Amino acid sequence: MNYSGIKMTRRRTRIILILITTCIAILIVSSTLGRELYEGRGQSLASFGLVHFSGYLFFLLMPVELAYIYYLSFFSDWQMIVVALTTATAGQVIDYYIGLWMSTAIVNNLVGEKRVLNAEKHILKYGSLTIFIFNLFPLSSPVISVAAGMLKFRFKVFIIYSSAGLIIKYIVLTLIF
Repeated sequence: MNYSGIKMTRRRTRIILILITTCIAILIVSSTLGRELYEGRGQSLASFGLVHFSGYLFFLLMPVELAYIYYLSFFSDWQMIVVALTTATAGQVIDYYIGLWMSTAIVNNLVGEKRVLNAEKHILKYGSLTIFIFNLFPLSSPVISVAAGMLKFRFKVFIIYSSAGLIIKYIVLTLIF
């Protein structure tokens, strides 16, 4: 197979993966938040937790901060922060171990080699500070978690800096909204 054939196969594979992950994300949101809205039921912390956890998996990039802001009006600030921190950390631990155990080719195919290399470059250059800062911003920490696993970054340090960034992010979101 020539180079253009390989490139088309990669593109096709990536499109299929995007479609599958989009369908999974839609299924998760519609089976939790969508069902609650449609049936007129109140929102539950369990549905927020599922949506939030799913959004922190690197292959389901979802703007979970919007879900956090939405659910914030239904539950106490501390309940939301605890659930957000717990589910985000659980998702990031899974991402870390996927990066640790899966081959680079598979991860690059799922996320994109350019994104992974960029994340690795930042971790190698700035270390723990990268993990902390990327956890302050939306949609960036799952890829950093995978890259940290691929680089065999110290797990304990990874968890400490991830949690610190997440705590600050969710406290700031709570204070603003």
